Amino acid sequence: MILISHRGNIYGPNKKLENKISYLNEALILGFDVEVDVWSLKGSLYLGHDQPQHKVNKEFLQNKKVWCHAKNLDALTALKKIKSHFFWHEKDQYTITSKGFIWTYPGKKFSKESIVVLPEIFSKKKNFNCRGVCSDYIFNYRSLK
Repeated sequence: MILISHRGNIYGPNKKLENKISYLNEALILGFDVEVDVWSLKGSLYLGHDQPQHKVNKEFLQNKKVWCHAKNLDALTALKKIKSHFFWHEKDQYTITSKGFIWTYPGKKFSKESIVVLPEIFSKKKNFNCRGVCSDYIFNYRSLK
């Protein structure tokens, strides 16, 4: 089971710290993968959910444990060019990541091959028959690993 920290969150949402490198590194040090929101602006890459906020280098985004959610077309192109693990979605029920994983929108039906996103939104259950979980409360799923 792949356990993915949503924007660096481990014990719940923290809007002030989400997508900051130091916060993401805390989740990585604990052994979790991380999902990050990536923007490209004027040739530079940034992290941030609603807008580009924190400049980031390509080496961080090339880490095998980092799942990059492209937030604009330039980011999608840049992430492909640097061979990071990336995907694009807005409200699509499903999308396929660049490494072939099925990224499943919160609350949608999933399969054993899915990455279930934010299961805490639609279920109190903590045991899923899936490939992985991406959660703001990822610490609660550590027993599934």
